[in-house]
Amino acid sequence: MDLKVNGFAMAGGDDIQSYTKNSSYQRAVMDAAKLLVQNSIADHINDPPLATFRVADLGCSVGPNTFIAVDNILDSVKLKYRRKTDKIPEFQVYFNDHILNDFNTLFKSLPPNRDYYSSAVPGSFYTRLFPRGSLHVIHSSTSLHWLSQVPIEITDPNSPAYNKGRIHYAGAGPEVVDAYARQHATDFSRFLQARAEELVAGGLLMLYIPARPNGVPHSDEPFVTMNDRMGTCLMDLAKKGVIDENKVDTFNLPEYFATPDEFEEIIKSNGRFVIERMEKLPTANASYNPVSAADVSRGVRAVMAGLVGGHFGHEILDDVFSLFEQKQIEANDHKPGSELNLFILLKLNQDIAAAM
Repeated sequence: MDLKVNGFAMAGGDDIQSYTKNSSYQRAVMDAAKLLVQNSIADHINDPPLATFRVADLGCSVGPNTFIAVDNILDSVKLKYRRKTDKIPEFQVYFNDHILNDFNTLFKSLPPNRDYYSSAVPGSFYTRLFPRGSLHVIHSSTSLHWLSQVPIEITDPNSPAYNKGRIHYAGAGPEVVDAYARQHATDFSRFLQARAEELVAGGLLMLYIPARPNGVPHSDEPFVTMNDRMGTCLMDLAKKGVIDENKVDTFNLPEYFATPDEFEEIIKSNGRFVIERMEKLPTANASYNPVSAADVSRGVRAVMAGLVGGHFGHEILDDVFSLFEQKQIEANDHKPGSELNLFILLKLNQDIAAAM
């Protein structure tokens, strides 16, 4: 597959600014999906005992969230098998993320009492990562809104989709939004194609994806609003001469929040999977309660530092996120509740599996 992938990683290590210490929202999304995962395993995993059951987590980052997701899947599989037989399979778990990911921190924090074998699989999940027909469950949480690359058109000054003065599609013209939507459709279709080749017949693909409700304007979507706020921080710093405004014009976030209708259209057009479930996850605020704008700013920094620092220089990160925190205080909208996270359960199309 010929695909250019521009990867970046969440903030590594385990200090106060790391993703490890600032990913409680992502943890809350997993908590909200727990019952759906259990029911999905119970209802859709094939019954015959297996010698080895293989699970992959795509976009694992540095933990500990990935371990929680894996434990939830494996506990559900064990429960399923114990209802049928005393023989529980061995488990192999593959942790995948971009090659820049801090796998050292990830494996240093592996649960010592785990009952599975583990391996790292570096690389983009928009390409093939595993042998054909080798996985029983593939899981990915809060990762698939990231694109393989920024749409080329929006960085071309001669294109009608040139996104001057913005870092995302909030407030941009339809040409910019369309460019992002096309990139997402291409990427997600490639993701499905790769996973269809890697799953066994009857294998499951479980996705938790930040999304935009059907009919809601892009500018009203909370995640997009956050990105727009980041853009205003960078433009403010450019006006002060801290960074070059031309650098802002060439910086865009490779991120798109699709609607349920968009996902359904792409899945059906791709044809490799059957949609078993697609529904809104319960609101994540049950276990995510940021005390202050500083908490939100640290969470955004843990995600964005690699992108922002890689383009503008890491020496400006303190200025950027200090300003972002101030704008969060002024906006006073750091409590969750209005955002949409989708749970999508896909099962490999039996006709496709038979043809492979």
